[in-house]
Amino acid sequence: MTMSAKADSLKTVLYALAANFAIFLSKLVAAIFTGSGAMLAEAIHSLADCGNQALLLIGMKQAKRPATPDYPLGYGKAIFFWSFLVALMLLSVGGLFSLYEGWHKLQHPEPLKMPWLAVGVLLFGIVAESLSMRACLSEVNKVRAGRTLYRWFRESRQAEMVVIFGEDLAALLGLSFALVAVLLTIFTGNPMFDALGTLGIGLLLIVVAIFVAREVKAMLIGQSAEPTTRDAIRAFIQARPEIKQIFSLITLQLGNDIMVAVQAEMADSDVSTAQTLLYINAIEADMRAAFPDVRWSFFEPDDSQ
Repeated sequence: MTMSAKADSLKTVLYALAANFAIFLSKLVAAIFTGSGAMLAEAIHSLADCGNQALLLIGMKQAKRPATPDYPLGYGKAIFFWSFLVALMLLSVGGLFSLYEGWHKLQHPEPLKMPWLAVGVLLFGIVAESLSMRACLSEVNKVRAGRTLYRWFRESRQAEMVVIFGEDLAALLGLSFALVAVLLTIFTGNPMFDALGTLGIGLLLIVVAIFVAREVKAMLIGQSAEPTTRDAIRAFIQARPEIKQIFSLITLQLGNDIMVAVQAEMADSDVSTAQTLLYINAIEADMRAAFPDVRWSFFEPDDSQ
């Protein structure tokens, strides 16, 4: 993986949107005909996911707006805001509604109607969601660089990819919960299993939403570039013959762009100011060539900490 490698967020979001809309329609029809609370919870979950992907597309578009005097570092962090909003939607519309529906079904159990229709729809949903997850993982694997999925999830600065991965994972597990709940209801004749499956889906969505929100919140507050990228930038600058030592290196992730601020001692302190500026300009130009995501760089030559 090169330091400039990026997952194709747009393609991943569109795959997820298409899959979730198809799944939502099938789940809604099944929920109406079967009366399954787990199926209704899954339908609402898929509809919420469709809305979430629309919000991500809005955020991705806004993040590309050029810098202005009021926003001198651009709008890149807009994608962090919209991604955090998606996490809240997943928590509220998906998780809390499912808990409410499950509790309601426990209090007022109803037998399933046409349960095998629900099974067929859930199996279709699992296939469609698996295709969406496969597309997501295909992009994630381009930038994982040997890291585990959990480590990538914690270190990634592509908020939209973190959200889509979390959504797809929650959707696959939620569909599995719903399938088990419906099958148990069919074989036992006890609608309590459907209600328990709905509650399980709600808890699952809340847990995933909390994990996603935690990661995106960190980006929104202001995280550095990914650790591997940050270390690579430091190594690149330190290896330059013009640099004696680095006193301070700060990176800041601004959407897909990175800001770098460097305080370093020059190897040759006896040259003129004009020559020092030429050295700095050369370092910055080569750094941007090696790390295309670096959009802003600020270099301060110094001789002490």
